[in-house]
Amino acid sequence: MCAMITRTMQPVQTISLSAADDGSVSEQSWQSQLSGAIRDPKALLAAVGLDERWLTGAEGGHQSFEVRVPQAYLSRIQKGDPADPLLRQVLPLEAETQTVAGYVNDPLEEADHIPAAGLIHKYATRVLMITSGACAINCRYCFRRHFPYEDHAASRAQWSKTLDYLRDDDSLIEAILSGGDPLVSSDARLAWLVGELDAIPHLKRLRLHTRLPVVIPDRVDDTMLAWLSNTRLQKVMVLHINHAHEIDDSVIRACEKLKSAGVTLLNQSVLLRGVNDSVDILRALSERLFEAGILPYYLHVLDPVAGAAHFDVPDHEAQQLHEALRDRLPGFLLPRLVREVPGEKAKTSVQVYPTSQASF
Repeated sequence: MCAMITRTMQPVQTISLSAADDGSVSEQSWQSQLSGAIRDPKALLAAVGLDERWLTGAEGGHQSFEVRVPQAYLSRIQKGDPADPLLRQVLPLEAETQTVAGYVNDPLEEADHIPAAGLIHKYATRVLMITSGACAINCRYCFRRHFPYEDHAASRAQWSKTLDYLRDDDSLIEAILSGGDPLVSSDARLAWLVGELDAIPHLKRLRLHTRLPVVIPDRVDDTMLAWLSNTRLQKVMVLHINHAHEIDDSVIRACEKLKSAGVTLLNQSVLLRGVNDSVDILRALSERLFEAGILPYYLHVLDPVAGAAHFDVPDHEAQQLHEALRDRLPGFLLPRLVREVPGEKAKTSVQVYPTSQASF
């Protein structure tokens, strides 16, 4: 059931976006789409046209990390194909229940870098703020799939103390909103937080790490664009897209709105077995990203999080793919092949020989 299958690009057969005969996702608020996401493995199998022989494995993986798939993303999955690259990112497998040496709950050792509620400070000049513990979609390879969000959820009062940490450190120039997914939070809460960050004079940039404009494009609405536009901070949004099939016309429209609000769009991908471990697929992804106004930024090798070992692509193969990709793309469309090493002060480039590793 969990055999690794590499796919080439194929036309997508779409699935209805709504249970109603005449409904559509675009007619629902983003909040309704968020709350209406599939959260049951049996329902997911039915929606993508797979029989229940997959159910035992799906339920096993679901026990450790629940299924969550919104309808807008589901609509881009090729029905009846268990090897569909979008489905593989969200369908639990029995392989997730296996214990694999070296795969741990906190692969980046983030617990050692939390100086205040909701705050991770690992790198110079920037801090990461856990703005939400929830996501619109649960990706099976997520390096924070075991993160104890309940221990780091910050109230308004606690955020005020956390913001004091930023005010007191004038070496900080960038605040990164992450999670979970920061855009799961209400616009009122985000507008307040961004306003507080805007008032810290030494901050220059606001960065958001999010999947919402991809998995629920309707999240990019007028209310969101208003608070994004109402700040002096330079705005960068790092999206997370692993395959060209994730980008449909609704995603492109959302990106156009973000760019009109002065947001620089970047993308980070994860190199995943059976999803994008092919030079043709990676090249198509970079080209499609650029069509949508997004620049490729990072191509991460898999973080060794417990439950995701079946997605691993060895370093030597990752490097070969990246070198082949370099020969087929202009430099500005070539993402940097990196991994995050606990304790390092920046992402580390992936090389075939460890002695030639360099940080940047």
